[in-house]
Amino acid sequence: MEPRSLMVMREEAQMPKVLLVEDNEMNRDMLSRRLQRKGYDVVFAVDGNAAVSMARIEKPALILMDMSLPVMDGWEATRQIKSNPDTQTIPVIALTAHAMAGDQEKALAAGCEDYDTKPVDFPRLLGKMEELISA
Repeated sequence: MEPRSLMVMREEAQMPKVLLVEDNEMNRDMLSRRLQRKGYDVVFAVDGNAAVSMARIEKPALILMDMSLPVMDGWEATRQIKSNPDTQTIPVIALTAHAMAGDQEKALAAGCEDYDTKPVDFPRLLGKMEELISA
């Protein structure tokens, strides 16, 4: 039988890593806690420029990308992530509070695999995440 510490380390190694790109601290805290409770390893970026770097360094299983970000918006960050051979296969779900006509098409055109609105419907978002991670 394995010592408990080895089992815990193995379980943690299998947790899918999610890059949460969100500049609003309250949204970031709420969503990251809920994701961690579901077993995800969450890493953060607070602007689009940091998101591009973190995607390259961390190689997450999925990116949750706020579209309204400082420094570089989520649209441009997604385009840069998708244009880099090292990160282009990482699925991106666009998150936006501005559910305006055309935003979903704009997100897909930027390279996002899916789109969701804020406030986040957590069960719906989890379903989208699980589908993309297992694809």
